[in-house]
Amino acid sequence: MDGHESGQFLQEEVAEEAEGPIDVRVSLQLQPEQLDCGAAHLQHPLAIVNPVTATPVFTYSGLTAVAVASVNNYTVVFLGTASGGLLKINLDSTMKVISRRSISVAYGEPVHPIMQFDPSDSTYLYLMTSYQMTRVKVAACNQYSTCTECLAAADAYCGWCTMETRCSLQHECTNFTGANFWASTSEGVQQCPSMTILEPEINIDKENPALIIQINGTIPNLNGTNISCDYGNNIHTVARVAGDYVNQFIYCSLLPREKYPTFPDDQDHVVVETALRVNSKNIIRANFTIYDCKRTGNIYPKRACTSCLSTRWKCHWCPSTYACVSNHSQCDDALRMKKKIDCPRIVPASLDPMPTGVSRDITISLANATFSKETALECHFGTDRTFEARWLNSSAVECVHVLLHTSEKSHLFPVNLQLKDRPDRFIDSPEMMTVEVYNCVTGSADCSQCLGREDLGHRCVWSESSSSCRLHSEHPQISDVCPAPEIKKIEPLRGPLEGGTLLTIRGRNLGRRFSDVLGAVRSGTTANLPFPLHRIVCQTGEAQEVFSDVVTVNVSREGKSRERYSYVLPVVQSIAPLNGPKAGGTRVTIRGSRLDVGSELRVLVNTSKQCTDLSRNDSTITCTMPSAELTTAVRVCVQFENKSCASYNITFKYEKNPIISDINPKKSQISGGRIIILEGRGFELVQNVSMVVRGIGREQTSCKVHTDTVITCPSPAASNITAGSKPAPVDFYLNGRLYADDRPALDEEMYPEEALHISKFSLEYYADPQFFTAKKEKWIKHHPGEPLTLVIHKEPDSLGLESNEYQVKIGLISCEIQIVSDKVIHCSVNESLSTSERQLPVTIQVGKFNYTIAMLHLGGGETAIIVSIVICSILLVLSVVALFVFCTKSRRAERYWQKTLLQMEEMESQIREEIRKGFAELQTDMTDLTKELNRSQGIPFLEYKHFVTRTFFPKCSSLYEECYILPSQQLSSQVGSQVQETHPLLVGEWKIPENCRPNMEEGISLFSTLLNNKHFLIVFVHALEQQKDFAVRDRCNLASLLTIALHGKLEYYTSIMKDLLVDLIDASASKNPKLMLRRTESVVEKMLTNWMSICMYSYLRETVGEPFFLLICAIKQQINKGSIDAITGKARYTLNEEWLLRENIEAKPRNLNVSFQGCGMDSLSVRAMDTDTLSQVKEKILEAFCKNVPYSQWPRVEDVDLEWFATSTDSYILRDLDDTSVVEDGRKKLNTLAHYKIPEGASLAMSLSDKKDTTLSRVKDLDTEKYFHLVLPTDESVEHKKSHRQSHRKKVLPEIYLTRLLSTKGTLQKFLDDLFKAILSIRDDKPPVAVKYFFDFLEEQAEKRGITDPDTMHIWKTNSLPLRFWVNILKNPQFVFDIDKTDHIDACLSVIAQAFIDACSLSDLQLGKDSPTNKLLYAKEIPEYRKIVQRYYKQIHDMPPLSEQEMNAHLAEESRKYRNEFNTNVAMAEIYKYAKRYRSQIVAALDANPTTKRTQLQHKFEQVIALMEDNIYECCSEA
Repeated sequence: MDGHESGQFLQEEVAEEAEGPIDVRVSLQLQPEQLDCGAAHLQHPLAIVNPVTATPVFTYSGLTAVAVASVNNYTVVFLGTASGGLLKINLDSTMKVISRRSISVAYGEPVHPIMQFDPSDSTYLYLMTSYQMTRVKVAACNQYSTCTECLAAADAYCGWCTMETRCSLQHECTNFTGANFWASTSEGVQQCPSMTILEPEINIDKENPALIIQINGTIPNLNGTNISCDYGNNIHTVARVAGDYVNQFIYCSLLPREKYPTFPDDQDHVVVETALRVNSKNIIRANFTIYDCKRTGNIYPKRACTSCLSTRWKCHWCPSTYACVSNHSQCDDALRMKKKIDCPRIVPASLDPMPTGVSRDITISLANATFSKETALECHFGTDRTFEARWLNSSAVECVHVLLHTSEKSHLFPVNLQLKDRPDRFIDSPEMMTVEVYNCVTGSADCSQCLGREDLGHRCVWSESSSSCRLHSEHPQISDVCPAPEIKKIEPLRGPLEGGTLLTIRGRNLGRRFSDVLGAVRSGTTANLPFPLHRIVCQTGEAQEVFSDVVTVNVSREGKSRERYSYVLPVVQSIAPLNGPKAGGTRVTIRGSRLDVGSELRVLVNTSKQCTDLSRNDSTITCTMPSAELTTAVRVCVQFENKSCASYNITFKYEKNPIISDINPKKSQISGGRIIILEGRGFELVQNVSMVVRGIGREQTSCKVHTDTVITCPSPAASNITAGSKPAPVDFYLNGRLYADDRPALDEEMYPEEALHISKFSLEYYADPQFFTAKKEKWIKHHPGEPLTLVIHKEPDSLGLESNEYQVKIGLISCEIQIVSDKVIHCSVNESLSTSERQLPVTIQVGKFNYTIAMLHLGGGETAIIVSIVICSILLVLSVVALFVFCTKSRRAERYWQKTLLQMEEMESQIREEIRKGFAELQTDMTDLTKELNRSQGIPFLEYKHFVTRTFFPKCSSLYEECYILPSQQLSSQVGSQVQETHPLLVGEWKIPENCRPNMEEGISLFSTLLNNKHFLIVFVHALEQQKDFAVRDRCNLASLLTIALHGKLEYYTSIMKDLLVDLIDASASKNPKLMLRRTESVVEKMLTNWMSICMYSYLRETVGEPFFLLICAIKQQINKGSIDAITGKARYTLNEEWLLRENIEAKPRNLNVSFQGCGMDSLSVRAMDTDTLSQVKEKILEAFCKNVPYSQWPRVEDVDLEWFATSTDSYILRDLDDTSVVEDGRKKLNTLAHYKIPEGASLAMSLSDKKDTTLSRVKDLDTEKYFHLVLPTDESVEHKKSHRQSHRKKVLPEIYLTRLLSTKGTLQKFLDDLFKAILSIRDDKPPVAVKYFFDFLEEQAEKRGITDPDTMHIWKTNSLPLRFWVNILKNPQFVFDIDKTDHIDACLSVIAQAFIDACSLSDLQLGKDSPTNKLLYAKEIPEYRKIVQRYYKQIHDMPPLSEQEMNAHLAEESRKYRNEFNTNVAMAEIYKYAKRYRSQIVAALDANPTTKRTQLQHKFEQVIALMEDNIYECCSEA
């Protein structure tokens, strides 16, 4: 039985029969009717003298059925309960309960007493309730994933199947009859299979190591099986079995040295997991360790020797090489040091603090120093600077002229000694020796704090003239006496007489140290206990009487507070209410005076529990009473400052909890609001009640207490209701506490699942009632002054509504209900309906359900009637004349008119039907899509380096045509091996021939130095841009290469970009400034795009990534809900008119049961459409199975076969084209599910194809002259043969289907709104510093040039961020995610990107009936989106400005995060090709520029050419 399936068990009593008679004789006097017990069925009535007794094995209330089985030496008892639960109890041979599990079968319905096992399969149990019969499996063993969990569950049915590594029933395990193939619960957890590696620690330098494995637990004899050791990553080594059956040993070769896993950076060892693989399945596993002594010394350079000799590995220290080795044979003097205490080391000593910027000599003592005085050492203080070290003697070294700086109040610098000739080798310092460097200027706000640093050894003095703390000098004119204390604020201002209040004194010069102010704080005559810092916290003492006085602080001088502190006596008078339920939750109010004094207040109940959620003012304290175990009166103590109680006679009485015995009615309409009456007792103790319907209730409703026995609650509105749904559990909260019966407490430690709450009550929801008038008319005529009686018809329902639950109104006037039946409601209005309005709505209300049945039309007087009759007569005469004239027309015109009417009616009918369907889809698609959208797989983000290469080189310049070529997948039984895209800039090593490397590396290094010269780089860029054959593609490529080359120095890159932008702005300002940055026609514009991509990547991934990915999934989901033409790509649902399938092709869903050994799952139910081609079905199956795998690792459609098992013996390979394909109009139609007549629930199997199917290329590339899928291509010759009516319909009717664009838009609206909100919002924790910095730069440049037009600034900002970055991302999700972007999704994203562009634009959209639908679709939302854009720009403008230092720090952090991601040498080499091509122009530009000419940069450039020119082409050709 599945303990996971849901719910809990309710139990009663199972007894074990006594083993013998009881020796107590009881004289029973039976009544005459009792003597006939059993007479109807037995020969003699039943009678007994000695009663049979039994001892209960297990007790529980509410049992209704029992079934017992004996399994594996256990007795298993199944118990049905009155609340619809099923309990399973496992009893051992002594009838002791060892485990118990429960599920809920039918909520709120008792299980029928007849409950028995399936005669054909005893692993299933049949049980019944009033409405259903259920077949339940006796155990759900597969919920336990490990052997320990399986056997510890103590389920008699479950055991561990060793060779299949799963928890199963015994008969489900292969070879379960064999010895040690299946371990049962009775054997205990200790019999779980395991293995022990006898030598678990292996030296990395060991030759030909092997593993010896001892087998433990329940494992069958492995002789004769195919065994190996599995190290992961598809690495296996051969294993052999040794030993006898009782003690099995396995010998395994260790994995090859080149396949050892990589050591973590901060570890000298790596833990490797190995598994014993038997018959291609890993059954047990264990870990062993590979260690490397060389890493032991390198990881801890400051204590290398100590770490080497204290590690748990067998390592040795080599003094001669100052290194850690694994074998003493590698070093002649390795055995001289055997313990870590023998290592040369620094003896830690305490050093006096030294001021910042002051030079000092520091002496360091050494122990076990084996160095000669000729050994050169350096002092190292944890910074880049080192200082000279001078030997004083053989065990002491002096650091000469040490000068350290800090801007902090105090900073500890580590003191180390390193070998001068080997800077990475340090003398051991096991206990880190430090020197404190202090700065008097920092951290001392007043004189007391400044002079108080003397105790820390800081030689600081206070200068009153400059109000600053400075380093002590020898000049004595500065006094060491501080001004009098200045008290600015004290809090609180009042406290109790008993004292104990923590009084906080804030001010200046409050004392240098604790001893100065100890006893120096007084309030009146009461001494206090101080805790000084920049503030003093005192605990007030006890006072004898009420008084107030100022607070005085005396520290050599005296300071007094302006505010007065008062000792007062708080008074507690009463508590209300006086009683409440023992479940707690009663909100009590304690009244008195001066109750807000002091710093701490507690309200204790019965001296132990606290009253919670406390709030107070001068006269009241309000709090929530805790629960209690017993019904009794308890003392309530109001305690100030943890002193004695301020109240002595205040008590609160705990009463019995209120009891809810029943609720009526037990049904409600979906809209809710039906009054549910709670019956019970003890309700006068309840202050507030609320009602919750679990699972489907939309909100919690507030109830009303009427009497001690009655509470009324409006039922909550419900959601997700389907016909025939089960009653929903109902919970009530009394005083904020969940109501539960006072049933005996269960053993929560043994049965934690039983502690869960089970509702006693349930509510059944039905559809809202339906009402209509007698003839279902929408207008009712009524003449004022006449009596009005309404007859309202209703559809039969199951709600059982009473007459007082209906409320009928005409306008605002109630209609008195006279008669109510199942089908009719009669109501009458006694008062006049005269009103200024001529039309009144007739509404009926049931709870919250409010429905307008019809409109009541009030007629006028007799004059109005006469006028109406005259007008009608005139109209009638005119109509007759017009009809006569019309009838005189020719019969041909009449026939044409009738034909036109028929066409119009048919067209209107189609339009009406299509719009109705579209509306229904619009209402339901959001719910369906949200429910079906699967987000369990996470978001397949691309790594940063792939994001950069795809963004920087979107179309792959001629230099990198191979940049997106993915290696072909080697498909095997293990689907989805990791595939990485390659790009020359991501290759780890610069691949050039070794004979060319020296010159090329030197040339590239010199060229890199030139590019890091701002003057050279700007002249270089401008010189290239001036060349006519330097195309836009070259400019973009150069900008991206520069970004890669300078990625490690983003601060410098940003300064270059700003300088180039200034030049661009100067050029644009003289023409039309609004056109700046609109296109990418210069190097700097592409540099800006790349800069935005780098700076916005974190925000894109952390904030925008999730809503963007959800939108893409939603678009794909919505497209797949309808028919899609596989050849044209057009679909029933889309956002783009050009991709709309303008045919009404009915498609029915098919749920297919598909098995596929791949992507971690075996079988799934996949939803497809019967109009889908087999390739489309394969795509949906792959998407269902591989949803947890990035798209680049999916198998391709052409690499898999799909097989349909029509019967148990017949199966078919399904293909898009085969011999059964249908031919229409000379074209072959692609096969679909409907073509093969595949039914609902059909079983299909998909497998990896042995050979690729080459009979069919990609479907969308097929020749439309030979093939089609859903619709035939338009043929004009065929059109002329059709009738006029058919031709007309062909031209007009397809426009009807444009309503589907609105349906799709409405479905996706929430996802689009979430995406735009994420893009155009500012997170408080991570403000967009790069955007703020750049927008401020634009505003600064505009101000310098006198550009004050706000529209120009808006356009500049829009062109630099939304249009330059976000639109690029919106159109290209493959830049961010590892997904498949189809042409159809690309078309939909283009519509969304256009809407985003329109939202950022300032120009009004001039739309009309001839405007494209792609702009009309979101025209209504554009104004609202524009407001969001403008608000976003304003929020950026209002952010605090960023300094250059802050921005540079941010850019440096971005560079650091992604350092070593790109091969800058390759980027430099590609930039050099441009330099080589335009060599003469660049040299001329460098000569013409005064700065570059003065620094002779042209000569350095010529040196680069000289180094590279003779080698690069020759070497590259060799490469």
